[in-house]
Amino acid sequence: MIQQIGQVMLYMEDQDRALRFWRDKVGFAVVSEMDQGEGLRWIEIAPQAGAQTTFVLQNKKWVEQYEPDLNTGTPSILFYSDNVDGLYASFQEKGITVGDLVEMAGSRVFNFADDENNYFAVIEKR
Repeated sequence: MIQQIGQVMLYMEDQDRALRFWRDKVGFAVVSEMDQGEGLRWIEIAPQAGAQTTFVLQNKKWVEQYEPDLNTGTPSILFYSDNVDGLYASFQEKGITVGDLVEMAGSRVFNFADDENNYFAVIEKR
């Protein structure tokens, strides 16, 4: 029986730039990092230390070369926040591309893009 989501793979053109975005702008913590050479590098990040679900920033070109049938597109991810207004303002101050903050299905929500123009969403968790 599946109990939870463990990791979500994000396939990136530039892992260092992706790490700077998620760590320095969004505020994620680095859980672990492993470099096995020849482009095989694994960077595990999370919204906070001890989070049950983490992201793994993978080298998109390496994965496509060695696993050509794997879908390396960006998954549609919806984050929860208990302070959407504060997060929205913080993202704007940090120069993160954000969409409009709108009301949807009784909650406030906005989209944002990383430095490779992959879009994600944040919704107010009440």
